[in-house]
Amino acid sequence: MTPARPAPVPEVPESLVVVTGLSGSGKSYVNKCLEDMGYFCVDNLPLELVEPLLDQVSTKKRVGIILDVRNPDFALRFPEILARLRRRVPGTRLLFLDASEESLIRRFSETRRPHPLAGKVSLLEALRRERAMLEDVRAAADVVVDTSSMNVHELRSFMQKTFVGDPESTGMIVSATSFGYKFGIPHDVDLLFDVRFLANPHFVPELKGKTGMDPAVAAYIEKDPETQAFMDRLIGFLDYLLPRFDKEHKTYLSIGVGCTGGKHRSVYIAERIAAALQDRGYPVRVSHRDATRE
Repeated sequence: MTPARPAPVPEVPESLVVVTGLSGSGKSYVNKCLEDMGYFCVDNLPLELVEPLLDQVSTKKRVGIILDVRNPDFALRFPEILARLRRRVPGTRLLFLDASEESLIRRFSETRRPHPLAGKVSLLEALRRERAMLEDVRAAADVVVDTSSMNVHELRSFMQKTFVGDPESTGMIVSATSFGYKFGIPHDVDLLFDVRFLANPHFVPELKGKTGMDPAVAAYIEKDPETQAFMDRLIGFLDYLLPRFDKEHKTYLSIGVGCTGGKHRSVYIAERIAAALQDRGYPVRVSHRDATRE
């Protein structure tokens, strides 16, 4: 009697990226980025076609699916679908794009496109309704990125660093962002450090117009004995914390460093953090939100 052959194991993509988030946060551009990176992408796919799609593209190594509230009852139906996708494709990652109300209102004003939930309510009310609807979806995301202050080049760079390669071997991506408290705290940071207690180059006339990346500004900040004491403790804290985040498979960590204007001390400290973490093998993206802002 011929023994029965085992049923063939269905093929699945090596990497599946599901992109969602607030309307106007950049999902269409992220779709283009993924396509340029070799992903087979489908935008605005009906939820009931997500799993059948995987049957048709099982031979594709990388697949990207863009979903949002244009799907009826999206927030209610999506979590169960996501759970099944994670079981089927171990390399599944959910990317949630966020942005501030101010930036979203500006983008809708520039494009003159209606918000999908607008109807008879104002744009602001539609944005707030959508944010509330997507709270649980956002909480389930592997990667959350605030695109408020990102230009298209920065967003493309972020996508390339985060989603190119084997997701199992990429490790945690770290973002270090300097900012000025006078312009508001970044919308989405995991760790926030206030460095306004350090010596301020703003009050030195020959340093006021420079940034924290200038050697003269760095030298001035380093004269403050609190600077190295703070850095020693901060890096020690990150040395303790980051491996534990890595152990929990956190794929993206956002660190915010703030001073008064976001031009000197926060820029210097963010650069020091980035250099230290790069020495430890972490991919680090550095940005200075307010360094050139008056």
